[in-house]
Amino acid sequence: MKKISAVFDGLNFSDSALAYGIKLAESSKALLSGVFLESFLYNSYRLEDLIGRHGLSSVKMKHLLQKDKETRLRSASIFEQACKNAHINFNVHHDQNLAILEVLKESIYSDLLLISAAETLSRQAETPPTNFIQELLEGAQCPVLLVPGVYREIERVVLLYDGKPASVHAIKMFNYLMPWLRGKATEVITVSGTGDDDVPPEGAPVKEFIRCHYPAASYTLLNGDPEQELISYLNSGSKDCLVVLGAYQRGRISRWFRSSMADKLMQQVDVPLFIAHH
Repeated sequence: MKKISAVFDGLNFSDSALAYGIKLAESSKALLSGVFLESFLYNSYRLEDLIGRHGLSSVKMKHLLQKDKETRLRSASIFEQACKNAHINFNVHHDQNLAILEVLKESIYSDLLLISAAETLSRQAETPPTNFIQELLEGAQCPVLLVPGVYREIERVVLLYDGKPASVHAIKMFNYLMPWLRGKATEVITVSGTGDDDVPPEGAPVKEFIRCHYPAASYTLLNGDPEQELISYLNSGSKDCLVVLGAYQRGRISRWFRSSMADKLMQQVDVPLFIAHH
């Protein structure tokens, strides 16, 4: 039995993460662990909400803290009831330390982390990739499935291959974790950028490897700027696909100068992303 850890903000519950988590647990016969991050540094209220007629109000603070507690418990209850209705194995973790530290610790003991791509674990609005997601992808000790805000059945799988070991590793991990998707239409995409060595998907090593697991896979070779060509190609198709890629191999400083492909996909493509790195 595999363990899938679905990460939630109890104050801003993601229905799509719940739907994807249940589907994966049902299909993989896995344990679905609901990880509810409850950092003491994060609340739904603002500092000015605590100010009363005579300054900082302990009564207001107590009321708002209780309201947040009830909201978080209600979110966990929604998760539990949905798992019971789906008849899957599940448990619930209420992690009350610093959110990023807790989720990274969860990744050590999980086969897969599932989380909304827009998750911030703060009151601050951010556009993807959020700071929280970037920190998670940098330090995660297992593959991460980033899901969009709307649930869609996965009918197609896109495997991104750039000739590097990281992309092959991601495909291996995906095949291990989601074997039930082998029957879906599968496409291997390579982008040949100007000045780069061509990595033709017809090359014997990768085709032999892919054929072992996805014998009916098709191959697509795009030419041009990798980010532009890939984003344009994915956005021209249906939104019922899942994209597999090896990403976040480089450190943060390196990505300041050259952003990760995963960052660009999070910004511009509204589909689930399966991301793994060594």
